[in-house]
Amino acid sequence: MREHLDLTDRRLVKQLSQDAQPGINRLAEILAISVPTVRTRLRNLLDRNLLKIVGLLNLTERPELISAIVGINAQGRGRARELAQRISELPFVNSASVVTGRFDIIVDVTVAGDVADLYRVTSELIPGAGEPGEVVRSETFVVMASCNKWVSLPEGCWSDDSVRKEPA
Repeated sequence: MREHLDLTDRRLVKQLSQDAQPGINRLAEILAISVPTVRTRLRNLLDRNLLKIVGLLNLTERPELISAIVGINAQGRGRARELAQRISELPFVNSASVVTGRFDIIVDVTVAGDVADLYRVTSELIPGAGEPGEVVRSETFVVMASCNKWVSLPEGCWSDDSVRKEPA
């Protein structure tokens, strides 16, 4: 069962969500708590994989990035979460979520300027993440305009190496 964050952790996370640049001393000052408390709580959140501090790009301001949402219908026999986990580890994938509604899984994808990469993700990588026939169908929605969409670049975007990770 997932545990809830206490008030101090929630305040720390909220502050970091607004601006992750202040150091430990400044965070302690803003939150009116001691430096050792901030350090311990921050380390605990990071170690427990409850918080990740990353640089985000404003997708609205990056015309070379293509964002898409992919809806997937799966024949997973109760294993949608495992399929979503495998899909989430693919290049260009920001996240994969098991959802209610007409799709079983929603995938958030970002590619760098080449629609061929988007086609590869939707026609090869995602279907290849499941057992044969597990991904029954998919529907891709290319984002034409975004409001307040900030993204962390997934593996594959702006990659320096030409070798791309293939699904196992």
